[in-house]
Amino acid sequence: MSEQSNPTATTDTTVQVFAPDSPTLRRRHRRAVGQFALCVFVLVPWTVYLAVSLPDRFEARYWPMVWVGFDVMLLVSLVGAGLAVWLRRQVLVPMSFVAAALLVCDAWFDVSLSWGRADVWESIASAVLVELPLAFLLVMRARRVLKISARLAWQRLGLPGEPPALYRLPLFVTLASPGGTRADLEATRDA
Repeated sequence: MSEQSNPTATTDTTVQVFAPDSPTLRRRHRRAVGQFALCVFVLVPWTVYLAVSLPDRFEARYWPMVWVGFDVMLLVSLVGAGLAVWLRRQVLVPMSFVAAALLVCDAWFDVSLSWGRADVWESIASAVLVELPLAFLLVMRARRVLKISARLAWQRLGLPGEPPALYRLPLFVTLASPGGTRADLEATRDA
C-alpha cells in the first residue's frame, strides 16, 4: 500500500516512509537515477544523429505559431515567478529556473537562427543586454531563496554555524530519524 493511498496514516508512519534510509526513498532514488541515466543514454546518440542528418535549410510551415507559443510559455513562467515573489511563495524557485532556462533558449535560438544575416547584431544585443542578464538574475534570486530557506531550517534544527553550500546539502532531512541527523548534517557542512 502506498503512502498516499492511506489518508489516515499517522505522522509517525509518514516519517518512517520518508526517513532518509527508508526502502521507499531508496527505491525512488534508484528510479530517479535510472531515469536520468536513460535520458542521457538516449539523448547522446539522438544528438549525434541530428547533427549528421538535419538539412542545412528547412522551411517551417508554422513558424509564427512556434515562436509565439514559445514566447507565451516564457511569459507564463515570468508571470508565475513574479506572482510567487508578490505572494512570497517557494514556487518562485522552480518558476525562476524555468523562466531562466527559457530565456537562455530564446537567446540561443535568436542568435543561431539569425547567424549570417543582417539582423544577427540585434539578436546578439538582445541576448547580451536583456535575455542572459535576466536569466542570471532569476537564477541568483532562486538560489538566494534556497539559501535563506536552508539557513532557516538549519537554525530551526539548532545546528551551529552556517549550513553547507547548496550543492552539498542533503536532499531530504528529517527531524525524527534515529541515529543522529544533526551529526550527519554537521558532517555534511564540515566536509
